[in-house]
Amino acid sequence: MTLLLKQLFALLRLLNSDTGTNQIAAGVACGLILGFAPMLSLQGLLVFLCMFLFRIQIGAALTSAVFFAMVAWLFDPVSHALGVAILETASLQPLFTTLYNLPLVPLTRFYNSVVMGAGVMSVLLAPLVFFGSKLLIALYREKVVARFKSSPVWKLWSGTTFFKWYSSYEKFHG
Repeated sequence: MTLLLKQLFALLRLLNSDTGTNQIAAGVACGLILGFAPMLSLQGLLVFLCMFLFRIQIGAALTSAVFFAMVAWLFDPVSHALGVAILETASLQPLFTTLYNLPLVPLTRFYNSVVMGAGVMSVLLAPLVFFGSKLLIALYREKVVARFKSSPVWKLWSGTTFFKWYSSYEKFHG
């Protein structure tokens, strides 16, 4: 329970930081793909590689991956149906045979109908999640943070000596 609360507070701290909305939204979209992919798979490794190569917020990706992994089982019937439809397509059978005989590609477990369907579904949903989370982050920063900073509780807290010390410390030491 403490780990979950720690992740939630880290996500709130991230949303309130100066990190760009594109980096956080890309992290959430990568978290969608990680959450729908099987643990310790080649596609997960590829997403992690992309996160390290590009400016993607890793904290947002890991936090959203936990959320999407909990939600992914709801989509398993849809993933299975989509995966069966793709895997049983006659025109794709030679491609799947060739892919299965390659050295590393079977590590993706693409031959499993749920994995294939979830992979296709997550790649198709990733742009929608990116733009949706980007919009939600901007709205959160515009509406909720502005309202909170104008509240009497925040004004009382920001007038304390401890807050002034902490803000000066954070300015110099990050």
